Amino acid sequence: MIPQEVLDKIIEAGIYAASARGHQNAIIIQITNRELRDQIAKMNCEIGGWEDGFDPFYGAPAMLIVLAKKDWANRVYDGSLVMGNLMLAAHELGIGSCWIHRAKEEFETEWGRELLKSLGIKEEYEGIGHCALGFVEGEYPMAPARKENRVYYIK
Repeated sequence: MIPQEVLDKIIEAGIYAASARGHQNAIIIQITNRELRDQIAKMNCEIGGWEDGFDPFYGAPAMLIVLAKKDWANRVYDGSLVMGNLMLAAHELGIGSCWIHRAKEEFETEWGRELLKSLGIKEEYEGIGHCALGFVEGEYPMAPARKENRVYYIK
């Protein structure tokens, strides 16, 4: 398990992400409870159409779920910036991360709405993504070579 102090640093980076008009409409839910983590993994697996028993979070013991207000036109962009900041901070702190989709579908279910309600969240939110976090087993993977011709200059 990742120490809470490290998770707090990663979360802080997420809440400092840029947002449209500075509205800060994205929220983060930290999940380290194993039972709930496994329940979300099972739901995510079903939504993704994988065989029962597959772990779409690759064994990561912690996840940060990013959601954004459903009525905010820039929700996907703002939430994506939060996700990017979370992943960059995790990398800087030596923690492996992976963006896992299907949060949108999870929080469109009655289960997802009830989870938000249990946290005292009354507004409607759309799931943007899960940031699965854990310690890397073995060597930290090398980034693949960057493709050429992806930057164009007009001077």
